[in-house]
Amino acid sequence: MTKIINRVLAITVLAFLIFFGWNVLSGNFKNPFGIKTIESTHSLILEKTKALGNLELVTFQFKDIIDQKLSRDYLPDPRALLIVHGEAVGCINLSKIQKEDIRSEGDTITIMLPQPELCQYKIDHAKSSIYDAQYAFMNEALLFEEAYKSAEKKLKQSALESGILETTKENAQTMLKPLLESISQKPVLLKFTDN
Repeated sequence: MTKIINRVLAITVLAFLIFFGWNVLSGNFKNPFGIKTIESTHSLILEKTKALGNLELVTFQFKDIIDQKLSRDYLPDPRALLIVHGEAVGCINLSKIQKEDIRSEGDTITIMLPQPELCQYKIDHAKSSIYDAQYAFMNEALLFEEAYKSAEKKLKQSALESGILETTKENAQTMLKPLLESISQKPVLLKFTDN
């Protein structure tokens, strides 16, 4: 009786191996544990709208290489090397211009513009990448989150130190002045309000 069971078992295993081998060689084999589809369900609600008056005049793009480390008492310190891409945008908020900021004196129009602002700075996660990570298996989320926060702060600081506000002023003169002179058919003088 055991010989019959052993033969049936051997034939079953052999048939399975032939079937499995045939499917692998013919390319029909699919991983039974693989993901078949990914489904997402969204319930998006528009919360509010906001009128913007920002005239974006310059974009600075940055690349930052971050060596992030978390210190621990007993285990090896988790460490990651990230290459982070980001951008900062300099703009002038035109909604701050009042009627009294525009004066016509003779044949010249003088416009008082508000001080330029760093209207946004952000990390581009699609272009950023993790180059290397060590001992991060239990602290990955914290390690990478802290690295990106640090990169965002450095991005803002670097944009201001690189003169994004001054470049925004220069670009306002270069781009806005000819446009306004063309519309008004008069010389235009652009000035900026005091801080």
